[in-house]
Amino acid sequence: MTDESCFAPGFKEQPYWWDAAPLPTLRETDTGAAPDVAIVGSGYTGLSAALRLLRGGRSVTILDADDAGYGASRRNAGYIGRTLKRDVTWLAERYGLDHAVAIYRELDGALKLVQRLIAEEGIDCGLKICGRFIGATSPAHYEILAADLAAMKRHLGFDFHMLSRTEQRTEMATDFYHGGAVIPDLGALHPGLYHKGLLDRVLAAGGVVRARNPVLGIDAGEGGRFRLRTSRGEVVARDVIVATNGYTPAQLPWQARRVIPFAAYMAATEPLAPERMARLIPNGRTCIETQMNITYIRPAADGSRILFGGLTGSTAASVRAIAPRLRRLLTQVLPDLEGVRLSHAWTGKCAGTFDFMPHIGVAQGIHYALGYNFAGVPMGTWLGRKLALKILGSAEGASAFERHAPPTLPLYGGNPWFVPLAMRYFEWHDRRIARRGA
Repeated sequence: MTDESCFAPGFKEQPYWWDAAPLPTLRETDTGAAPDVAIVGSGYTGLSAALRLLRGGRSVTILDADDAGYGASRRNAGYIGRTLKRDVTWLAERYGLDHAVAIYRELDGALKLVQRLIAEEGIDCGLKICGRFIGATSPAHYEILAADLAAMKRHLGFDFHMLSRTEQRTEMATDFYHGGAVIPDLGALHPGLYHKGLLDRVLAAGGVVRARNPVLGIDAGEGGRFRLRTSRGEVVARDVIVATNGYTPAQLPWQARRVIPFAAYMAATEPLAPERMARLIPNGRTCIETQMNITYIRPAADGSRILFGGLTGSTAASVRAIAPRLRRLLTQVLPDLEGVRLSHAWTGKCAGTFDFMPHIGVAQGIHYALGYNFAGVPMGTWLGRKLALKILGSAEGASAFERHAPPTLPLYGGNPWFVPLAMRYFEWHDRRIARRGA
């Protein structure tokens, strides 16, 4: 039975972000003319690509199976960083230092692109360069974190400083972690308002967005063009971008076989007094953990409450059923919030890849970007821009993320039945690391 005490009056089973950025009802503006470029997916990747293509003189139609922004772009945590599951040392050992440095240079470029795009386009989305605190879940994780960040600073110059367990309360009102790190130049935004800003500018530039119009298949047509079969007829385009990530349908089999969708869960607390917020997260930073299946915590863009997530990859009968478990995660880290009620809880689909890396490329003549592995805001924006530059014929479209095609496994068709088992394995692996320092 669900613990009803955790729900504030007016509790909503929908993203907190939708209060300020509700899903739009778009006016149909499609004239039926064949666009230069058809984009499948109206998230950050699709909108970033569309905006650059439109400004480059191409006509663009975006197709989405649901309302524009229904997917991860208006559901995610709104973190802006340059962090991947594969650190610079891991990449250097397998692919060479030059490639590792190139990957992280692009991650830094993605971080800066989001900031620049928001400034140039005048998007009001609560952007703050607040820094990030990374809590170490064991002494061994602390040592690994320090070594990873030191390597990154040595090779790329990215700043950080470590905090001992006795110092971490300067960042969070917790004794849960064994110290951690602060990366001062990372940020956060309101992901719903960021998406709205991009969508508004795409529409103002002449882009066509056909919502609730799922793509049922893509076929090569005559004259080097593609035919996109949709629920509302056919769209013919010279170039196609697939930008569906965790919402990739089985009707796009090449991409579906290479992306692993999984459920992510988030919640928002009821409004908290400013002095309480200042005690909980004194410097207003975003917070994550060192383990694979992280709990992540941040202040809302307006500083009014705490937003947090975890239990990634879990299965639940409903968002309401999993909300009490989410609250227990929060109060485990921030015990001063014991008894706090939740105003919102929601779920959405993230996506990983079998090598834990984002990928960009062309397959069967179709451009794609997929597998952001928890870096969706900067990666979606960056790789969408890269795809557009490629189609426009610019050398700036080259990317280190296209060096390797996304791998798949035999018999995998896009059904991620193994995700709960994988999460249990990652938890076991993290416990194993923790025991090294015991």
